[in-house]
Amino acid sequence: MPEELARLHNGFERIHPFLDGNGRTGRLVVNLVLVRLRYPPIIILKRQRSSYLAALRRADDGDYGALGELIARAMEDNLNRFIVPNIAGPARLVPLAALLDEEFSLAALRQAAQRGRLKAVQGSDGIWRSSRKSVEAYRASKHQRPAARG
Repeated sequence: MPEELARLHNGFERIHPFLDGNGRTGRLVVNLVLVRLRYPPIIILKRQRSSYLAALRRADDGDYGALGELIARAMEDNLNRFIVPNIAGPARLVPLAALLDEEFSLAALRQAAQRGRLKAVQGSDGIWRSSRKSVEAYRASKHQRPAARG
């Protein structure tokens, strides 16, 4: 299915119907299709722009694989970032990628887990998992002043 979405998106982009906003509109069309099929919408991040444009160029030549992969990864990222934490509950273990916020990046949470500061487990797949409850406890402990030694 991601390659079909890539084909649809590329077809729209090749028409280039507007003077400005074709990319945004094309991504909205893909999201409309995804939502109607009961899949999560995607977000192509600014840092993915060069990969996205390269994938579109490959799709222009009939190779939809890279664009399909970009779409599939964006769906997975959004599942992990927005949907899984909301249905998992505060104490359920989810991938660290699902627990990111303005204060903690994936690297920061991974480092805290590796150092034992964040209650987390690393699965046999190598993915670190924790819970919103554990991240909140880590956040609270991070902002506490150390006890005075005497």
